[in-house]
Amino acid sequence: MASSTPNTSKRTLYRLAGVAPTVDAMFDVLDPERLEAVDAELHLPQERLGVPALLVTGSFEQPVASWCGEIIRTTGCEVSRPVNRSAGLLMLAVDGEVYAIGYDQGFRLVPDHLKDRRFGLQFVIRRVDPAQIRDLVSHTPGGGRTDITLVPGGTPVWNLGVQEHAQIVRRLGGRLDGMQLTIGQDDRTRISSVEGGTGLRMRLGVEAADLVADIRGIVRVLRDEAPCPELEFVEHIVPIKDGDLVTRLEERLDDMLGERQDGRIAVAVPSGRWADFAAAQVFATKVNSPEARLSDDFSLEYVLNRARVQRRGTRFAALRDGTVTLYSHPRAGKEDVIWTSNVLRWIEAEVALGARRFFLLDGQWYEIGKAYLEAIRSQVERLITYTPSVDLPAWVLGDKERDYNESVPDLRPGYVCFDRDNVRTALHRGNGVEVCDLLSPDNVLVMVKRAKGSDALSHLFGQAVVAVQSLLHSPDAMEGFARKVAEARPGRALPDGFRPSKVVFAILLKSGTDLTADTLFPFSQVTLVQTAKMLEAWGVAVEVIGIQATAVHPSRTGIRHLAA
Repeated sequence: MASSTPNTSKRTLYRLAGVAPTVDAMFDVLDPERLEAVDAELHLPQERLGVPALLVTGSFEQPVASWCGEIIRTTGCEVSRPVNRSAGLLMLAVDGEVYAIGYDQGFRLVPDHLKDRRFGLQFVIRRVDPAQIRDLVSHTPGGGRTDITLVPGGTPVWNLGVQEHAQIVRRLGGRLDGMQLTIGQDDRTRISSVEGGTGLRMRLGVEAADLVADIRGIVRVLRDEAPCPELEFVEHIVPIKDGDLVTRLEERLDDMLGERQDGRIAVAVPSGRWADFAAAQVFATKVNSPEARLSDDFSLEYVLNRARVQRRGTRFAALRDGTVTLYSHPRAGKEDVIWTSNVLRWIEAEVALGARRFFLLDGQWYEIGKAYLEAIRSQVERLITYTPSVDLPAWVLGDKERDYNESVPDLRPGYVCFDRDNVRTALHRGNGVEVCDLLSPDNVLVMVKRAKGSDALSHLFGQAVVAVQSLLHSPDAMEGFARKVAEARPGRALPDGFRPSKVVFAILLKSGTDLTADTLFPFSQVTLVQTAKMLEAWGVAVEVIGIQATAVHPSRTGIRHLAA
């Protein structure tokens, strides 16, 4: 009989950087004022856990809730209700690394500046199902824009429209893609979700041995597994670790803070603090000043004005040492504090060093441009397959494109050639729309091109977009294409309600050069990625294959499939 007590509990796990794996070191990094605020009690459970561990418990108490005075004034009713929120924080060292888990309000005790801000995200991109993304938070540098997308039912990542080389993914959540953790042994919770950003939120083992084993399992994934190909782009934009480069960027930003503002510095809510931002009624900001400025929102104007009056060489430090405190009530009392951070966490800045572009976000520097080529190449490698889903013959180098297309049905029964057999619609009255060059036996649209340069491939990719768009949105195009298929393939008409599910780009490159991410023309790589993102967002899969070249005509029993 199954136990009535769950074996797992959904918690957020943080990894702390720069903390020695000892109980004394864990205690030393905690904020004494925060411990006093919760009337903290300390426990040492390392014997049960089998690793160095520190447990802090307490509560945030408030004799009278902040809303009581307001409601008395509004209604005349005498109301007095206390607030008591529990707080628990477990810190434990596993194999030389220190981790922290908050219970109820205990997450507010976790030292924010010590959190490894990529920990949760790095795990998720290795273990989440890319076809079941439920939660995405991304930031577009250059304007303070943060996009938060929630899809409770899950959706493929390519439907979310992330600009892979130009956006920083800050949180990602979805369905956990099979893993040997405690959650996998719980009969009642076989399907589990996971969210990763700074922290990793998922169901973890409750028993001491299970929790430690789960942490070790998570670390093994980070150490031994590569990201899912569809999510690899997340790691292309990583914080800069070069100390000398960081110093140069800080010096340049220091100069910018003394100049007239041109939009390169904007407001950005710190990662993971969107709920706190929404709950705050007062923002108290201090930049090299004994008194804080109180406002009902974060004031970038105040921050920049304060920075501008500092001496050159001290402006960046003034923001780094300045503070922003969020309060839950207009009276801004000590008991109303939600969170405090340095001012740098609240701004983003774009800095140029020569032709290179950098961004400061959430207190960390990133180089965006460097990720562009990496992201493009990664996507091209994903799209080019060496195990084609369609079976096409080799291309005789002396044949023209139309000759090749017309020969395929003879060599591969079940294929239909529609090269230049266009469908006319109300929108395309002239030459009509060429839906595909070949239709496979399982109704895949195959676009064929012999390309000596990028222009031919740009035309090919554009043809696919127009064709798919017409079939999806033009009844004339869909009806016309269905008639042509029925005439060309008697007894095997398109199914009712047909919509294209896949497009295959079949390419003979130059004079038979193997098609790879290295040999595909650079401009064509960019165009291909843009085309694929558009088609995939419409629910149409994309596959790119190379056609093998030959000097002799294949027979019906000759070469049976292409090799890229």
